[in-house]
Amino acid sequence: MKVQPDHYLLAIDTATAWQSVALLRGEKVLALVEQDADGSHARSLMGAIDQVLREGNIPLNELQALAVSIGPGSFTGLRVGLATMLGFRAVLGLPIAPVPTLEGMAWNLRAVKGLLVPILKSRHNEVYWAAYEWLPELGLRTLIPEQVGPPSSVARVVQVAKSCTCFGDGWQAHAKDIQQGLDAAGGQIQEITLEQQRPSAVSVGLAGRQRLAEGQIAEQELVPRYVQRTEAEVQFDEQQGVSALERRRQRVASKLSKARQRPVPKSADSRRSK
Repeated sequence: MKVQPDHYLLAIDTATAWQSVALLRGEKVLALVEQDADGSHARSLMGAIDQVLREGNIPLNELQALAVSIGPGSFTGLRVGLATMLGFRAVLGLPIAPVPTLEGMAWNLRAVKGLLVPILKSRHNEVYWAAYEWLPELGLRTLIPEQVGPPSSVARVVQVAKSCTCFGDGWQAHAKDIQQGLDAAGGQIQEITLEQQRPSAVSVGLAGRQRLAEGQIAEQELVPRYVQRTEAEVQFDEQQGVSALERRRQRVASKLSKARQRPVPKSADSRRSK
Protein backbone atom coordinates (compact mmCIF):
# COMPACT_ATOMS: atom_id res chain seq x y z
CA MET A 1 0.00 0.00 0.00
CA LYS A 2 1.29 3.45 -0.92
CA VAL A 3 0.78 5.77 2.07
CA GLN A 4 -0.22 9.23 0.90
CA PRO A 5 0.86 12.32 2.89
CA ASP A 6 -2.74 13.15 3.79
CA HIS A 7 -3.83 9.66 4.86
CA TYR A 8 -5.64 9.42 8.19
CA LEU A 9 -4.06 6.72 10.38
CA LEU A 10 -5.29 5.44 13.74
CA ALA A 11 -2.54 4.06 16.00
CA ILE A 12 -2.71 2.37 19.39
CA ASP A 13 -0.29 0.99 21.97
CA THR A 14 -1.67 -1.27 24.72
CA ALA A 15 1.46 -3.35 25.38
CA THR A 16 1.88 -1.98 28.90
CA ALA A 17 -0.26 -0.39 31.61
CA TRP A 18 0.20 2.93 29.76
CA GLN A 19 -2.50 3.08 27.06
CA SER A 20 -1.87 5.42 24.13
CA VAL A 21 -4.18 6.20 21.19
CA ALA A 22 -3.35 8.67 18.39
CA LEU A 23 -4.84 9.96 15.16
CA LEU A 24 -2.31 11.10 12.54
CA ARG A 25 -2.55 12.72 9.14
CA GLY A 26 0.80 12.12 7.57
CA GLU A 27 3.30 13.04 10.28
CA LYS A 28 0.93 15.53 11.93
CA VAL A 29 -0.74 14.47 15.19
CA LEU A 30 -4.42 15.43 15.07
CA ALA A 31 -5.37 13.96 18.45
CA LEU A 32 -3.74 11.99 21.25
CA VAL A 33 -5.31 10.32 24.31
CA GLU A 34 -3.08 8.63 26.90
CA GLN A 35 -3.82 7.19 30.33
CA ASP A 36 -2.82 4.63 32.91
CA ALA A 37 -5.11 1.72 32.02
CA ASP A 38 -3.50 -1.05 34.03
CA GLY A 39 -5.95 -3.96 33.88
CA SER A 40 -8.67 -1.90 32.19
CA HIS A 41 -7.73 -1.77 28.49
CA ALA A 42 -10.86 -3.70 27.57
CA ARG A 43 -13.06 -1.08 29.25
CA SER A 44 -11.23 2.07 28.21
CA LEU A 45 -9.75 1.50 24.73
CA MET A 46 -12.86 2.00 22.60
CA GLY A 47 -13.71 5.17 24.54
CA ALA A 48 -10.21 6.53 23.91
CA ILE A 49 -10.49 5.74 20.19
CA ASP A 50 -13.87 7.47 20.01
CA GLN A 51 -12.35 10.50 21.74
CA VAL A 52 -9.44 10.91 19.30
CA LEU A 53 -11.80 10.56 16.33
CA ARG A 54 -14.08 13.24 17.78
CA GLU A 55 -11.17 15.56 18.61
CA GLY A 56 -9.76 15.03 15.14
CA ASN A 57 -13.23 15.52 13.61
CA ILE A 58 -12.78 12.35 11.56
CA PRO A 59 -15.67 9.88 11.03
CA LEU A 60 -14.89 6.18 10.87
CA ASN A 61 -15.29 6.03 7.10
CA GLU A 62 -12.44 8.50 6.56
CA LEU A 63 -9.81 6.36 8.28
CA GLN A 64 -7.41 4.87 5.74
CA ALA A 65 -4.89 2.85 7.77
CA LEU A 66 -4.22 1.34 11.19
CA ALA A 67 -1.06 0.77 13.23
CA VAL A 68 -0.78 -1.31 16.37
CA SER A 69 1.93 -2.24 18.85
CA ILE A 70 2.27 -6.04 18.80
CA GLY A 71 4.61 -6.78 21.72
CA PRO A 72 6.41 -8.02 23.59
CA GLY A 73 4.44 -6.86 26.61
CA SER A 74 1.35 -7.60 28.66
CA PHE A 75 -0.63 -10.53 27.26
CA THR A 76 -3.95 -8.96 28.27
CA GLY A 77 -3.12 -5.52 26.90
CA LEU A 78 -1.80 -6.88 23.60
CA ARG A 79 -4.81 -9.14 23.16
CA VAL A 80 -7.22 -6.22 23.61
CA GLY A 81 -5.27 -3.97 21.25
CA LEU A 82 -4.85 -6.50 18.46
CA ALA A 83 -8.42 -7.74 18.68
CA THR A 84 -9.67 -4.16 18.47
CA MET A 85 -7.63 -3.45 15.34
CA LEU A 86 -8.80 -6.72 13.79
CA GLY A 87 -12.37 -5.60 14.44
CA PHE A 88 -11.71 -2.32 12.64
CA ARG A 89 -10.18 -4.18 9.71
CA ALA A 90 -13.11 -6.58 9.50
CA VAL A 91 -15.62 -3.73 9.20
CA LEU A 92 -13.66 -1.01 7.39
CA GLY A 93 -11.30 -3.14 5.29
CA LEU A 94 -8.26 -1.12 6.34
CA PRO A 95 -4.63 -2.30 6.21
CA ILE A 96 -2.87 -2.84 9.54
CA ALA A 97 0.79 -2.06 10.16
CA PRO A 98 2.12 -4.26 12.99
CA VAL A 99 4.86 -2.48 14.96
CA PRO A 100 7.05 -4.36 17.50
CA THR A 101 6.69 -2.57 20.83
CA LEU A 102 10.40 -2.11 21.57
CA GLU A 103 10.99 -0.81 18.05
CA GLY A 104 8.11 1.63 18.47
CA MET A 105 9.69 2.88 21.69
CA ALA A 106 12.93 3.58 19.82
CA TRP A 107 10.91 5.93 17.60
CA ASN A 108 10.33 8.06 20.72
CA LEU A 109 14.02 9.03 20.55
CA ARG A 110 14.54 9.84 16.89
CA ALA A 111 16.71 12.84 17.81
CA VAL A 112 18.88 10.96 20.33
CA LYS A 113 22.29 9.78 19.15
CA GLY A 114 23.98 6.59 20.24
CA LEU A 115 22.69 3.25 21.46
CA LEU A 116 18.99 3.13 22.48
CA VAL A 117 17.91 0.37 24.87
CA PRO A 118 14.13 0.20 25.48
CA ILE A 119 13.33 -2.05 28.46
CA LEU A 120 9.93 -3.40 29.54
CA LYS A 121 8.92 -5.43 32.57
CA SER A 122 8.32 -9.13 31.99
CA ARG A 123 7.27 -11.92 34.32
CA HIS A 124 9.27 -13.46 37.16
CA ASN A 125 11.38 -10.36 37.78
CA GLU A 126 12.71 -10.38 34.20
CA VAL A 127 12.76 -7.73 31.45
CA TYR A 128 12.26 -7.50 27.69
CA TRP A 129 14.90 -5.40 25.96
CA ALA A 130 16.60 -4.69 22.64
CA ALA A 131 19.19 -2.26 21.28
CA TYR A 132 18.81 0.15 18.35
CA GLU A 133 20.44 3.20 16.84
CA TRP A 134 19.36 5.88 14.38
CA LEU A 135 21.59 6.28 11.34
CA PRO A 136 21.57 9.40 9.13
CA GLU A 137 19.70 8.77 5.87
CA LEU A 138 19.21 5.08 6.74
CA GLY A 139 16.79 5.22 9.66
CA LEU A 140 16.52 2.81 12.58
CA ARG A 141 18.94 -0.11 12.80
CA THR A 142 18.57 -3.09 15.13
CA LEU A 143 21.84 -3.93 16.89
CA ILE A 144 20.54 -6.50 19.38
CA PRO A 145 17.15 -8.12 18.67
CA GLU A 146 14.48 -8.59 21.34
CA GLN A 147 15.69 -10.41 24.44
CA VAL A 148 14.15 -11.56 27.71
CA GLY A 149 16.11 -12.25 30.88
CA PRO A 150 17.14 -10.91 34.28
CA PRO A 151 17.83 -7.16 34.51
CA SER A 152 21.56 -7.84 34.64
CA SER A 153 21.38 -9.32 31.12
CA VAL A 154 21.09 -5.78 29.73
CA ALA A 155 24.83 -5.45 30.36
CA ARG A 156 25.31 -7.30 27.06
CA VAL A 157 24.86 -3.95 25.29
CA VAL A 158 28.42 -3.10 26.33
CA GLN A 159 29.52 -5.55 23.62
CA VAL A 160 28.09 -3.06 21.12
CA ALA A 161 28.75 0.32 22.77
CA LYS A 162 30.09 1.58 26.10
CA SER A 163 27.42 4.26 26.39
CA CYS A 164 23.66 3.81 25.97
CA THR A 165 20.27 5.34 26.75
CA CYS A 166 18.13 2.98 28.84
CA PHE A 167 14.41 3.73 29.15
CA GLY A 168 10.99 2.15 29.69
CA ASP A 169 9.09 0.73 32.66
CA GLY A 170 11.61 -2.11 32.94
CA TRP A 171 14.39 0.42 33.42
CA GLN A 172 12.33 2.32 36.00
CA ALA A 173 11.53 -0.88 37.92
CA HIS A 174 15.03 -2.40 37.81
CA ALA A 175 17.35 0.59 37.40
CA LYS A 176 19.59 -0.45 40.30
CA ASP A 177 20.22 -3.98 38.99
CA ILE A 178 20.67 -2.81 35.41
CA GLN A 179 23.03 -0.04 36.51
CA GLN A 180 25.12 -2.48 38.54
CA GLY A 181 25.40 -4.85 35.58
CA LEU A 182 26.48 -2.06 33.25
CA ASP A 183 28.92 -0.61 35.78
CA ALA A 184 30.57 -4.02 36.18
CA ALA A 185 30.92 -4.26 32.40
CA GLY A 186 32.29 -0.76 32.06
CA GLY A 187 29.22 0.86 30.53
CA GLN A 188 27.56 4.24 31.04
CA ILE A 189 23.89 5.24 30.95
CA GLN A 190 22.39 8.45 29.60
CA GLU A 191 18.97 9.38 30.99
CA ILE A 192 15.90 10.94 29.36
CA THR A 193 12.61 12.43 30.56
CA LEU A 194 9.74 10.34 31.88
CA GLU A 195 7.51 11.32 28.95
CA GLN A 196 10.03 9.92 26.47
CA GLN A 197 10.15 6.58 28.30
CA ARG A 198 6.52 5.60 27.81
CA PRO A 199 5.28 3.66 24.78
CA SER A 200 3.57 6.14 22.45
CA ALA A 201 0.87 5.65 19.81
CA VAL A 202 2.40 8.58 17.94
CA SER A 203 5.65 6.63 17.56
CA VAL A 204 3.69 3.50 16.60
CA GLY A 205 1.85 5.55 13.98
CA LEU A 206 5.04 7.00 12.49
CA ALA A 207 6.72 3.59 12.41
CA GLY A 208 3.52 2.12 10.97
CA ARG A 209 3.41 4.65 8.12
CA GLN A 210 6.93 3.62 7.13
CA ARG A 211 6.02 -0.05 7.25
CA LEU A 212 2.91 0.51 5.14
CA ALA A 213 4.97 2.43 2.58
CA GLU A 214 7.33 -0.55 2.41
CA GLY A 215 4.45 -2.98 1.96
CA GLN A 216 4.70 -4.47 5.46
CA ILE A 217 1.01 -5.12 6.05
CA ALA A 218 -0.41 -7.61 8.55
CA GLU A 219 -1.61 -10.88 7.10
CA GLN A 220 -5.07 -12.25 7.81
CA GLU A 221 -3.82 -13.68 11.09
CA LEU A 222 -2.37 -11.09 13.46
CA VAL A 223 -0.91 -12.43 16.69
CA PRO A 224 1.02 -10.82 19.54
CA ARG A 225 4.81 -10.90 19.35
CA TYR A 226 6.08 -12.89 22.30
CA VAL A 227 9.69 -13.41 23.21
CA GLN A 228 8.51 -16.23 25.45
CA ARG A 229 5.40 -18.38 25.69
CA THR A 230 2.85 -16.97 28.14
CA GLU A 231 0.95 -18.80 30.84
CA ALA A 232 -2.28 -17.52 29.28
CA GLU A 233 -1.39 -19.18 25.97
CA VAL A 234 -0.72 -22.48 27.67
CA GLN A 235 -4.01 -22.29 29.54
CA PHE A 236 -5.92 -21.50 26.36
CA ASP A 237 -4.36 -24.44 24.52
CA GLU A 238 -5.42 -26.71 27.36
CA GLN A 239 -8.99 -25.40 27.25
CA GLN A 240 -9.14 -25.63 23.43
CA GLY A 241 -11.83 -22.98 23.24
CA VAL A 242 -12.45 -19.82 21.25
CA SER A 243 -9.63 -17.41 22.03
CA ALA A 244 -10.30 -14.25 23.99
CA LEU A 245 -8.69 -12.30 21.13
CA GLU A 246 -11.27 -13.64 18.66
CA ARG A 247 -14.16 -12.87 21.02
CA ARG A 248 -12.88 -9.31 21.40
CA ARG A 249 -12.55 -8.94 17.63
CA GLN A 250 -16.15 -10.03 17.14
CA ARG A 251 -17.44 -7.53 19.73
CA VAL A 252 -15.50 -4.64 18.19
CA ALA A 253 -16.69 -5.52 14.69
CA SER A 254 -20.30 -5.55 15.91
CA LYS A 255 -19.95 -2.11 17.52
CA LEU A 256 -18.29 -0.61 14.44
CA SER A 257 -20.98 -2.00 12.13
CA LYS A 258 -23.61 -0.21 14.22
CA ALA A 259 -21.54 2.99 14.28
CA ARG A 260 -21.29 3.05 10.47
CA GLN A 261 -25.07 3.02 10.21
CA ARG A 262 -25.40 6.25 12.16
CA PRO A 263 -25.92 9.51 10.20
CA VAL A 264 -22.70 11.37 9.40
CA PRO A 265 -22.51 14.70 11.32
CA LYS A 266 -23.16 17.77 9.17
CA SER A 267 -19.79 19.21 10.13
CA ALA A 268 -18.07 16.24 8.51
CA ASP A 269 -20.23 16.57 5.36
CA SER A 270 -19.42 20.26 5.01
CA ARG A 271 -15.72 19.62 5.56
CA ARG A 272 -15.55 16.99 2.85
CA SER A 273 -17.45 19.16 0.36
CA LYS A 274 -14.93 21.99 0.60
